[in-house]
Amino acid sequence: MIPTIPTDRRANLIGSIWMIASMGLFAIEDALLKAASTTLPVGQILVIFGLGGATVFACVLRVNKAPLFIPEILSLPMRIRVVFEITGRLFYVLAITLIPLSAATVILQATPLVVVAGAALVFGEKVGWRRWFAIIVGLIGVVVIIQPGTDSFSALSILAVIGMIGFAGRDLASRAAPAALSTSILGLYGFLAIVAAGGFFSVWRGLPFLTPNMWTSMYLLGVVLAGTSAYSCLMKAMRTGEVSAVTPFRYTRLLFGITLGVVLFNEQLSSTMMVGSGLIVFSGLFILWRGKVAA
Repeated sequence: MIPTIPTDRRANLIGSIWMIASMGLFAIEDALLKAASTTLPVGQILVIFGLGGATVFACVLRVNKAPLFIPEILSLPMRIRVVFEITGRLFYVLAITLIPLSAATVILQATPLVVVAGAALVFGEKVGWRRWFAIIVGLIGVVVIIQPGTDSFSALSILAVIGMIGFAGRDLASRAAPAALSTSILGLYGFLAIVAAGGFFSVWRGLPFLTPNMWTSMYLLGVVLAGTSAYSCLMKAMRTGEVSAVTPFRYTRLLFGITLGVVLFNEQLSSTMMVGSGLIVFSGLFILWRGKVAA
């Protein structure tokens, strides 16, 4: 007789699988973006990516007979969310095109730490001294990776840090967004914000749009499919299992990103990157554990 898995454990298992799939797809999206950037300007890539993702979510809304616009879209939290989305997407994509993919991926993993700190400062959520200490340790991990003041320091690493802060601000704004906004409509306007980011950057740089070759077109198609699929898997993960059980698997993106960076782009892993990664992951997992204990 095959033993049955308790419902909660089964939901957590399925949710964890969805989360791992999501992180793997996000890492593939990053790798394809980096590959496409060798022949196309970043601004054009963002415009195409944003239009593709927005089209997918617009179709989902129409299939579900949901409106593409509701008044809550113009609320203050949504306007703030758009600003942070543009900032996060633009600077993170610039980062993965200009610095090693593995380094950008590792720095991005500090986003949950900044979100917890922001939730305490903006929303007044209770964060004890242990979690504040963990946040500081995780941010020290970012500093270890960037290595400011040394010969290994690259100012381009700051692009990844700004992108990470942008994503953290977007997540905080999403928490304050009206409950009437579904995940699909958030996805639609999130991708439209990416179009805006690409448009602004293209105008600022003054670079003309180019006709992509066959391989670059395939990369861009893969970016859209991987990005929208990753978002859908992430939503399924967060709605299937317990947040405390599913969220730790976000850090598998680090493993996927580092592996793709090494295999596809011949990137080298330094000891400082490994130490910094360890500090970030340890801090994030500790904060999740403390949050569960406090609850």
